[in-house]
Amino acid sequence: MLTPWLAPIVWEGTFSRDILNAQYLQKNLVTGVVTFAVEKYVQFIEGFMRSANKYFLTGHHVNFYLFTDNPEKISHLRMAPENQLFIIPVQNDPRLQDSPRSHMDILSSYIHSQFQHEVDYLYCVDIDVQLLANIGVEIIDTLVATISSWQVLPQHEDKAYETHSGSQAATPEGQGDFHYTASFYGGSVAEVYKLTRACSQAEIEDRENGIEAWWHHESHLNRYLLHHRPTRLLSPEYYWDTELSSSAILVKRMCPVHWDSLRQAPETKDVEPSLFTAPLN
Repeated sequence: MLTPWLAPIVWEGTFSRDILNAQYLQKNLVTGVVTFAVEKYVQFIEGFMRSANKYFLTGHHVNFYLFTDNPEKISHLRMAPENQLFIIPVQNDPRLQDSPRSHMDILSSYIHSQFQHEVDYLYCVDIDVQLLANIGVEIIDTLVATISSWQVLPQHEDKAYETHSGSQAATPEGQGDFHYTASFYGGSVAEVYKLTRACSQAEIEDRENGIEAWWHHESHLNRYLLHHRPTRLLSPEYYWDTELSSSAILVKRMCPVHWDSLRQAPETKDVEPSLFTAPLN
């Protein structure tokens, strides 16, 4: 299945993971995962890390970068031998969790100063999610976006598009390709840097003009991807909103987690995480 610009849309059954794994291993690549857990969101750390450690690029080298204001919560997490967990302390500022502008600022800064030297691909994932099935090397490409699960509804709302004409995230009616969720996106470290830098600059300009996009960085992400189309799209399997009926999809690989239903994945090898103490730029 392809988009009008010939980018593949990844669904179950559209790829051979064995073939892709062999090709990926030959390249000796490292993939990074970035997530934020500040204030009340620290309760999701263990559930997210256990499920991601089990299901995300299993058997391949993955660097997990966790930004948090509670680094002591992570000291006893267990990781697979091929995975590394790096904890990056941040100030106790609720805006870091609830204001995606800060996320984009931080990400672009760290990509430029550090991540670009450590990983080949980088993916941004919400902390309040649970991985339920394998997410493998079929996600690897230059610029990757996940189609919103609301897109499959017969009469979905244009919830990802900004309508405020003065906003840098504004998308003219009828010009969007797909609705992309900001809960899971990524690509080559160079392309993710371009994306986060552009979105950060757009958010700053909006803020200077007294404007805040309705869907925050998701609105800016969609506007960016309208003009920089993804080279690979992940189907709603890769982030399925639990508000929707599960009968609408065959495989749910990642779902948001309710506050009172954090599930645990099996444990593996004990690994002490690395702690970065560099200040935010």
